[in-house]
Amino acid sequence: MPTLPTLEEMLKAGLHFGHQKDKWHPKMEQYIFAERNGVHIIDLEKTQIKLQAALQFITNTVKAGGVILFVGTKDQAKDSVTKAAQDCGMPYVSNRWLGGTLTNFPIILKLIKKYKDLKAKQETGGFKGYTKKEQLDFQEDIVKLEGRVGGIKDLKKAPDAIFLVDAKHEKTALTEAKKKGITLVVLCDTNINPTKIDYVIPGNDDATKGIEMIVALVAEAVKEGKALQGK
Repeated sequence: MPTLPTLEEMLKAGLHFGHQKDKWHPKMEQYIFAERNGVHIIDLEKTQIKLQAALQFITNTVKAGGVILFVGTKDQAKDSVTKAAQDCGMPYVSNRWLGGTLTNFPIILKLIKKYKDLKAKQETGGFKGYTKKEQLDFQEDIVKLEGRVGGIKDLKKAPDAIFLVDAKHEKTALTEAKKKGITLVVLCDTNINPTKIDYVIPGNDDATKGIEMIVALVAEAVKEGKALQGK
């Protein structure tokens, strides 16, 4: 399993800062250490424990051949989600969650097929017989589809688990995952209701450095799972 960050490292990354106390969700109380200047402080010792369980689950899932979908579309998360998912070879959504990605997967598969077909034509000079306007239209379609399904182009079935940053921001993804019975691993701030989440990682979901740290650890857990496949 990846080496867990120390409490000091998590503090430096700002993972301990929750939301203002008037924005909290009471169900997150068990993960709150204190309140300072009207802001809740997350208990990072509990974060360590929950993080360990989440990473172990991810490693075990990937070891068994499972697929983890990374999701993080807000500005603080999209770059690290894209980078980490690409680094460990897992699908990701970092631009915009398409409604029905999980609940209407056959439609998404059609979009993926269209995207792959257009890309293949582009790469093999298959647009040469078309007018300049048609070629431009194809290029526009590729750019649009890249933003919609580029990160999930290798998904052949619904993922086995979803790791997401900010349950409120990604509420559509969370709702769809629950409907389909897909396991959820979520970085949860103090304003989140954790009761519907299988693996809660208590932590600041707005701090770019903190998000980067957690996302990178999830990617490491994926790599470890891949290394253990067949053993």
